Amino acid sequence: MNHSTDSSSSSSSSSPVRIRIAVIGAGPCGITAAKNVIESGLDDLVVFEKSDAIGGNWVYRSETQHSSVYESAHTISSRYLSEYEDFPFPPDAPDYLPHKYLCRYFEQYADRFHVTDKIRFHTEVLHAEPLDDGWKIQSRNTTTNETKTEQFAVLMVANGHHWDPRMPPTLTGFTGELLHSHSFKHNRPFRDKRVLVIGGGNSACDAAVECSRVAQSTHLSMRRGHWFIPKFIFGIPTDVFHGGTVWIPVPRFLRDLISKFIIYLIQGSHRRLGLQTPSYGVLGGHVTINSELAYALGHGAIIPKPGIQRVDGKNVFFRNGTSQEFDTIICATGYNISFPFFDKSFIDWKDATYVPLWRRMFHPTLRNLYFIGLFQPLGCIWPLADYQAMLACQEILGHYQRPRNMEAAIDCERRHPHHRFIEAPRHSTEVDYHQYRKELLFEVGKCGKKPHRANAAAPLVDRTKQLV
Repeated sequence: MNHSTDSSSSSSSSSPVRIRIAVIGAGPCGITAAKNVIESGLDDLVVFEKSDAIGGNWVYRSETQHSSVYESAHTISSRYLSEYEDFPFPPDAPDYLPHKYLCRYFEQYADRFHVTDKIRFHTEVLHAEPLDDGWKIQSRNTTTNETKTEQFAVLMVANGHHWDPRMPPTLTGFTGELLHSHSFKHNRPFRDKRVLVIGGGNSACDAAVECSRVAQSTHLSMRRGHWFIPKFIFGIPTDVFHGGTVWIPVPRFLRDLISKFIIYLIQGSHRRLGLQTPSYGVLGGHVTINSELAYALGHGAIIPKPGIQRVDGKNVFFRNGTSQEFDTIICATGYNISFPFFDKSFIDWKDATYVPLWRRMFHPTLRNLYFIGLFQPLGCIWPLADYQAMLACQEILGHYQRPRNMEAAIDCERRHPHHRFIEAPRHSTEVDYHQYRKELLFEVGKCGKKPHRANAAAPLVDRTKQLV
């Protein structure tokens, strides 16, 4: 399918290009995808959003069936890496942002770039089927239950990858309360209960810390060691500190040793806190950003436990031979990468240890399908999703040429990762924020486009110096 057009069509000041585009999701990645579509002069656009609001998982809901942040949630990336680069936060914004602040920001962004009028709220995509010349999309209005079938030339998928909970199979015999962290809204239901949280990621540590404030007891079970990093290093937001050092030409192994030393200097050894020592380097997995876990462990508010061997009623048996009775188990065991609108025979990456997309966005065979925001950095997804969408629009307009041999290009990326990430579904989309940004900017630069921020080579060096 050829979407080529002349260069006069590549900006919003030109006459709109009649290529019908569908975007699934009005979360942070969906709205930046739509913004780039509009700015590129691709005027025929529909954004499908199942809920009634902009912001995706950042829209807090008290209902457990809605996958959203919990009541006291803040970002784990600082505002310096969380802002869209062409729509900065105000100077008085806090270093780490609460969900209410973010949702206002997303709404303002969508209004500023004329995205809001393109969104169909209360509209769920039931099925998306590739055709010879585009896509057939069936949707349903969740208010009226009316269904509709339409055709589009291009599909951009931005439905997120933190909404379909992955549950461990070993807990089927548990007779107490069992839930996934995506249903965790606040700590009030767990007052005076014996709580066990499973997992070592950000959600697990946040849930354990919150529960420890009100529960009778709080335990945290992890199958393996994780790297826990505070939100501030030497008074500077962690991602800004790291970003200010990426330009220094240090070998990967030495950078990892330095990272380990800094973590040890700030919070001591894992063993002293009762935690398992990670078997991989700091840059070999998705680190957990939490400043309160070490404090809670050191004060006995959270008791660490190894992985679970089995359960019997309310009794949980751990791999170190101990057992204990719990009222509630919260599984912060991650999410499946899920696309309910695709046939599984077409795409099913639920158990994949590597998602086979070029630059984490280009499908190997379909030139009219783009995945926006389907990656996991140490840092924020949305600013990089902005560049993904910019690149997708340039290809739609015929100004960008993807690799001719996509299978070979994807295989090359897999064999040369940014770091030696653990081969597991949890890390199937892992990237290094700064290296991935550089790769996207390189591809965008082929189209003659410039980054939003001028100092693209070392975008956070100056900001780090200012904070110091």
